[in-house]
Amino acid sequence: MPGTEATLYEVGTGAAWITLNRPENRNALSAVLVNELFDHIQDALADDAVRSIVITGADPAFCAGADLKSPPGEIIDGQRTVPYTDVLNAILESPKPVIAAVNGAAFAGGLGLVGAADIVLMAEEAQCSFSEVRIGVIPAVISVVCLPKLGVHHGMKLFLTGERFNGTQAVTMGLAHRAVPRALLTAAVQKEVDMINLGGPIAVTECKKLVRRVPELSIEEGFEVTSEWSGRMFRSDEAAEGMAAFREKRKPSWVEDASPSAR
Repeated sequence: MPGTEATLYEVGTGAAWITLNRPENRNALSAVLVNELFDHIQDALADDAVRSIVITGADPAFCAGADLKSPPGEIIDGQRTVPYTDVLNAILESPKPVIAAVNGAAFAGGLGLVGAADIVLMAEEAQCSFSEVRIGVIPAVISVVCLPKLGVHHGMKLFLTGERFNGTQAVTMGLAHRAVPRALLTAAVQKEVDMINLGGPIAVTECKKLVRRVPELSIEEGFEVTSEWSGRMFRSDEAAEGMAAFREKRKPSWVEDASPSAR
């Protein structure tokens, strides 16, 4: 699919790859870029061929945070644009897994995409920072998606100091799942995409809901809700196909239907 001014959109093997494409200002979150990012997420959600969504940046950076000259949500040509919170919520609520492929520097608001994503892979050398305090503001909105991963311990220090950390350190702090050399990042992300494609589409969607929902429940509520959930899934047509495929030593239909990689 042809690119637009601020983003690129491409569908590969079961995944839509959205690339923040303003390398001249390190892919800062302008109103236009955020609009396009939101629209592309909706495009991916509407495409039955897309099983997961990958968000990355045009080298050398992932995302430098808000574009202070044209911040997300400002009014352009008399029309209010999409607030950044709508993008973060779209990622959180997406029924399809969202992978952040952090290829380079990720500062301030750019780390919101990292916090909201379901799976995060970073270049080992990527430099990151909650740098808001350095210009007299706070990482308010992105704290909603980043603190659940960082916890109070790491979040307090990083928010107060604005110090830099790399991809390897992000893994140790819970903000990323894996760090690899930048040259291997695309291949590592594709491996995650391929593994997602092995699972039943409905099961993958329900797993994302499960992970979001269960921590909010008491133990008693948890057992009650998940027992019903488990029974419903075991009675599904997708489960019948998956178990039949296992018995017959063949690939389930959703794997057979996967299209060749475009990347």
